Amino acid sequence: MALEAAHDPKVPPGYYHDDDAASININSKLVNPFVGKSHEEMDDLISRFMEKTRIDEIYSEHIRKGAYLAQDHSAFDDLREDALTLKPEERSALRMEDPKTGNNPTLTLLSMPSSDVARWEPPCRAGTRSVKPALLLNAHIDRSADEDNRLPSMEVCFVPICFLPSVMLAMLSHVAQLYYAYALSIGKESGDAPDGRDAGLRGLVNSAPYLCCAVLGCWLTEPMNRLLGRRGTILVTCLISSLTCLWQAFTSSWWHLFIARFVLGLGIGPKSATIPIYAAECTPANIRGALVMMWQMWTAAGIMLGYVSGVAFRTVLDGGSDSCSYDQPVGILLGIRCSLNWRLMLASPMILPLVAVAYVYTLPESPRWLLSKARQGKTQNFEGAFTALCKLRHTRLQAARDLFLMDHLLDNEEHIKQNHNIFFELWSVPRNRRALVASLILMFFQQFCGVNVLAYYSSTVFEDAGLKGQEPLLASMGFGIINFLFAIPAFYTIDTFGRRNLLLFTFPFMALFQLLTGLGFLLEGRAQLAMVMTGMYLFSVAYSPGEGPVPFLYSAESMPLYVRDVGMSMATALTWFFNFLLAVTFPSFQNAFGNTGAFGYYAAWCMVGWVLILLFVPETKDLTLEQLDARFSISSRSHARYAMKQCSYFIRHYVLRRQHVKRPTIQLPQEVEYGHSKIDQPRKISFEKNERLPTPLSH
Repeated sequence: MALEAAHDPKVPPGYYHDDDAASININSKLVNPFVGKSHEEMDDLISRFMEKTRIDEIYSEHIRKGAYLAQDHSAFDDLREDALTLKPEERSALRMEDPKTGNNPTLTLLSMPSSDVARWEPPCRAGTRSVKPALLLNAHIDRSADEDNRLPSMEVCFVPICFLPSVMLAMLSHVAQLYYAYALSIGKESGDAPDGRDAGLRGLVNSAPYLCCAVLGCWLTEPMNRLLGRRGTILVTCLISSLTCLWQAFTSSWWHLFIARFVLGLGIGPKSATIPIYAAECTPANIRGALVMMWQMWTAAGIMLGYVSGVAFRTVLDGGSDSCSYDQPVGILLGIRCSLNWRLMLASPMILPLVAVAYVYTLPESPRWLLSKARQGKTQNFEGAFTALCKLRHTRLQAARDLFLMDHLLDNEEHIKQNHNIFFELWSVPRNRRALVASLILMFFQQFCGVNVLAYYSSTVFEDAGLKGQEPLLASMGFGIINFLFAIPAFYTIDTFGRRNLLLFTFPFMALFQLLTGLGFLLEGRAQLAMVMTGMYLFSVAYSPGEGPVPFLYSAESMPLYVRDVGMSMATALTWFFNFLLAVTFPSFQNAFGNTGAFGYYAAWCMVGWVLILLFVPETKDLTLEQLDARFSISSRSHARYAMKQCSYFIRHYVLRRQHVKRPTIQLPQEVEYGHSKIDQPRKISFEKNERLPTPLSH
C-alpha cells in the first residue's frame, strides 16, 4: 500500500530526518484511514457517519467538507465536481494552523492585546436549540468574518491552573517546616532524639502526599476519568485539595500532619495525570506543546507563590521571633502566637482549588473522551463532541474534520487491541511499550536531576551556605521566581526546537550547575554563598524550559487513547514515587554525604539521563496524536543506532566544520506489528517543502 510520492532527491525513499517528522506523508490505519478511497466510498462513509452520530442535518455540509479535508488537505485547492467550496474565512483558518504559511500560534497567544481577549458568542447551534454561550477569543482574523472565527483552545489554557494550589501547598509545607518542626518535636534540636530520626520524620511528613500519589492517588486516574470525565475528575480532586489544606492547619502532632498530607495525595495524583491528558486532547498539534506545558508554567508559579507566601506569613504575630525559638517548650510553640504563621502557610492554598471548582465546568469536555463514551451507546455524546470541538477550533469546518477523523481512528484503534488486560497491553504491544519506556525515562529523570531537592530544601541549603534569619526564605523566593520566568520561553521553544532537542541541550547544563552547587560547599565565606547561589539559580534556568515541561507533555501525547489513562497513571505514579523517595531521604542523605556529595550525585544522574534520552526518546514535535503511532513503530534498536549517527554527524558538521557530511536518516519498517496483527507501512515517504500533511493538525 505504499504510495509513489515525490520526495527530496537528497534523501532516499523510505527514510526521513528526525527534524522533518512533521513533513512525513505516512499512510496507515492509524495515520490517515481515508487515503486511496474513491469519491463514492467517501460519500458512503459520510452518510453512515451522519446516520450513526445523529448530528443535526444543518451541519451536513460542514461534515462533508471536513471529511474530504481529512482525506486530503489539498482537496479544495481546485474546483470540485460536487461544487463544494470553502469560505474565505475557512481558508484563512486552515492557513493559520500551518506553521509554514500561518502565524506562529504560540506568539499569538502571548502577544494578543487585551482588547481582543474576550467576546461572547454562541459557538454551535443544533437546529433551533441554542447552546450555552461560551467565553471565546478573537483570533486576529478579519472582524467581518463569521461567528466561527476565534482563537482555538484558549479556554483550555486555564485548565492547568487547577494544579497551582497543590504545588503551592507543597512549597509552603517545606517553608513551614522551618517552624512546625520544633513545635511537632521533629526539629534537629528537639528532645534527646538523634538527628537521623528527626531528619527521617521531617522527610516523611514532607513527602506524604507524594507517597499517596505513588501507591494510590495516580492509580485512581483511570476509574475516575471513566466515571466522571476529565472535568469531573479535576473538580473532585480540587475539592479534596481544598479540604486537606484546611485540615493541615489544625494538626498538633507530626503523625496527624502526616495523615492530612497523605490524604492530600488523593487530590494531587489523579489531577496531575488528568490535566495534561485533557489539554493534549483538546489542542491542535502545532500548539499542543505550548498549551500543555502551561501545566509546568503554573507548577513553577505555584513554587514561586509558595515561597512568596512563606515570606509574607513568616512574621505573623510572634512567628519567627526569638520568643518562639526552638528552645521554647512545645506548649508555647503550639500556641496561637507561635504557630499561626505556619498554620496560615498550610491553609492559605485552600482558596485556589475552589476557584478552579467554580470555573472548570465552563470549559468544554474532552472531545475524545466524549467520543469514547458515544461508542458505548450514549449517542448524544457525538453531538457533545462536535459542540466541544466548535469551541476549540477556529471554524466548524475544522471541528467537523477533526470529529470525522477521530471517530474513524477510534474504529481502527479497536483493531489494534489484543483484548487483554490494559496493563498487559502497555507492555505487550510494541508501539505502546516504546512510548511508555520513553515516558518513564523522562519522569524518572525529572526527579533524579535533583530539581525537587532544590525546591523543597532550598531554604535549608541556603542556611548551610551561611544565610541567617529571613535571608534563606528570600533566597528561596528568588529560586522560585527564576523557575517561573524561565518556564515562559518554553511556550515558543517546545513547538519549534522540539521536545527531544530541548532535553538534549539542557541536560548537560543541568549536570554542570548541580556540580557547581556541590563544589561551592568546599569553599568558605562569601565565596561559598556566591557559588552555591549561582549554581542553584543557573540550574533553575536550565531546568525550566526543558525537563520541567517536557515529561508530562510527552507522557500525555505519546500513548494511544485506549491505554492513555493507565499509561499516564503509571508515568505519574513513577515520578511521584521518586519524588517521595528523594524528599524523604534527602535530609539523611545530606547528613551522611554532605551537600557536595549530594549535589554531585544528582549531577551524575543528569549525564546518565542525557544518554538514555538520546537513545530511547523519539521526537514528537508537530505530530498529531495519531501520527505518533507511526513514529513509535520504529524499533528501539533502530532509533538507538540512528541516535549514535546523529552524534557523529553533529561532531563532524558543527565541531569539525565539515560541510559535506550527510545528515543521518532512519527507515520506517515496512510492517508494524501490533500483537498478533500487522499493519502495512509505506516505504516511500514524501518531503513536501511547502505543504503540510493530508491529516489535520489535531487530536
